[in-house]
Amino acid sequence: MFITFEGIEGTGKTTQIKLLKEFLESRGREVLLTLEPGGSRVGKELRKILLNMESIDLTGEGELFLYLADRAQHVSNVIRPALDSGKVVISDRFADSTIVYQGYGRGLDPKLLRQLNDVAVSGCWPDLTLLLDIDPEEGLRRATTRNIQDNKMAEEGRFEAESIAFHTRVREGYLTWGALNQDRIKVVDASLSPDDVSRQINEIVADRL
Repeated sequence: MFITFEGIEGTGKTTQIKLLKEFLESRGREVLLTLEPGGSRVGKELRKILLNMESIDLTGEGELFLYLADRAQHVSNVIRPALDSGKVVISDRFADSTIVYQGYGRGLDPKLLRQLNDVAVSGCWPDLTLLLDIDPEEGLRRATTRNIQDNKMAEEGRFEAESIAFHTRVREGYLTWGALNQDRIKVVDASLSPDDVSRQINEIVADRL
């Protein structure tokens, strides 16, 4: 089973991914955690470009193709081999991020982005996507605080530095895209306590399993 987590910055994806891994392992499943960008060897190098504050001159189209390259490597080198070996794969972000961030956020055509992602994922779309939803101002506050605490504002803060208008477009884009793909994408209220969010997620995943 291939599960992805999506959402704007600061929704608590990292925490919830770890909790879901524990839940699945308690049921006897072998789980691989991965992320985008940076899930493969090549992806780690691309991540340094994509998230670094020094990449402020990166165009929307340049950003798009770097993400697609990262994803193609990720699927080929990490995700598909793990699925073929019987593992549950959980990825922090995947193709929906590109459709929403570069589409609804940057203004590129979501339909074209879907087609380009079809090439990058080579048929490996998620079985289930958990969309953690939160108010953009709260999410941005959480994400910025986290980066400051982890001393990662320079190397991983490029999206946190975007305007609140951008994050609002992304949040609205996620909800729009989720509504168009309701069978796969399940919206989870991320404003609740971590335990309550985890319970929602476990119920959704248990139902799919």
